[in-house]
Amino acid sequence: MTKRRSRVTAALFALIVVLGTSTSYARIDGSAVAARKGIERFYAQALSWGACQPYATDAKSKGLFEREGIQCARLYVPLDYEKPDIGTITIALLRRPAAEQQRRVGSLVVNPGGPGGSGMTHVANMQPNNPVGRRFDVVGFDPRGVGASQPRVQCLTDAERDAQRLRPRGENASQTESENRFFVDKCAQRSGIDLLRNVGTRDVARDVDVLRAALGEKKLTYLGYSYGTRIGTLYAEMYPRNVRAMVLDGAVAVDGDKVDAAARQAQGFEQAFQRFAGWCAQRDCPIGKDTGVAESKFRQLIEPLKKAPLAVGDRRLSHSDANTAIIQAMYSDRLWETALKGLQELRANRGTTLLQLADQYLGRAQDGTYSRIQDAFVAIRCVDEPPVKDRATLESNRRRLLEILGNDTVPTDDAALGPCAFWPAPHTSEPHPPNVTGLPQVLVISTTGDPATPYQSGVDLAAALGARLLTYNGNQHTAFLAGIGCVDGVATNYLVELRLPETDPVC
Repeated sequence: MTKRRSRVTAALFALIVVLGTSTSYARIDGSAVAARKGIERFYAQALSWGACQPYATDAKSKGLFEREGIQCARLYVPLDYEKPDIGTITIALLRRPAAEQQRRVGSLVVNPGGPGGSGMTHVANMQPNNPVGRRFDVVGFDPRGVGASQPRVQCLTDAERDAQRLRPRGENASQTESENRFFVDKCAQRSGIDLLRNVGTRDVARDVDVLRAALGEKKLTYLGYSYGTRIGTLYAEMYPRNVRAMVLDGAVAVDGDKVDAAARQAQGFEQAFQRFAGWCAQRDCPIGKDTGVAESKFRQLIEPLKKAPLAVGDRRLSHSDANTAIIQAMYSDRLWETALKGLQELRANRGTTLLQLADQYLGRAQDGTYSRIQDAFVAIRCVDEPPVKDRATLESNRRRLLEILGNDTVPTDDAALGPCAFWPAPHTSEPHPPNVTGLPQVLVISTTGDPATPYQSGVDLAAALGARLLTYNGNQHTAFLAGIGCVDGVATNYLVELRLPETDPVC
């Protein structure tokens, strides 16, 4: 008999399966990697660094980009590497120069994940005197179609995104598919087909190699978190001899099985929720003192929101928002106090804190603007892998998921085709386990209690790359530069000195 799994994470893993995508890596034609005809001018470009304020796209970035000690620039790359003469796009960059310039090692290129996360805001928000920042120029980039890069993916307006959050999940496949078609139509209208067909990870990895050259680096030093490990791994496949050092923290799955990846992530979030429930039980916990019934208590607490979202000022907290808020809190045990406060408020018929957590996950600023990370997330994944377009495959995936997770956990509208089934551009990659030759030994970091990129995914990636694996025993998503001395020490020594422990370290 299959063990019952939590509904708390249903929205998250259902999205992965509905989209028909997985978190495996993308195979591309090796001959395309070697091609340089028509793109030499991009490799030879010089970057012009200046003030960062003009690059701000929302309230969050506006505040961050006013900080001292940072510089910004634009990198020009082909819209389509196969047709480099049809147009260019720009990749926005943010650099924090090394604090010890006389001992500077080089540039460290950083991607925080997503897909759709802003490397610019990530680097701007980093502590100036962090361990690697003393020896490296730390460079964050907004991948093509993301953030301050131009043009960027846009599908829903801020008002449409707010309205979407208040709508109940589709009661049937037809309604859900209608909503998915609406989303895709808006993506095509507002982003353009040419951009949508060229935002995949294949082309991001190519952009990273152009960036390496523009920074004046013979070899790339790279730090990737979460989906950023996918960019790094694909880069390693395409340009293994261009890698100096690479830290991949919070690895996405490598096996290419979309259902297994979805189930593994769902189980990771459920385990995180159980750890939270155990912690909560020692306090004034609205979901009870018995962790065995905590999930049912949580469902009961948020059930009224399905019919009557809770007023929060001039906004409302929906059932979907409450779920999203708890998912956000599972990313780190540092957010558990906030989640507890949110649940206590909800018990008292207030929803301020849960709405703030949901906003954080969905990229909504206090002024009501969205970062577009959700739009970019779908756009990138829809061209990264073949979509599920036939209902037989969809149903087969759904049945497998039910077998793994239990028959009461997958929402009924998961019988609907996802946005990728209607995507107006073809996929540009094929999923496969990474196959890398000629790569220097790199470092993979995996956290035992990571819900979003479960520990085993890091184990698998390290094995596939022949990498050293650093295990961190903790409850959070990613670990490097989070103030964990042991982790920071191992990874910094590697990045600076290219020295790795003789055996896989544990922190």
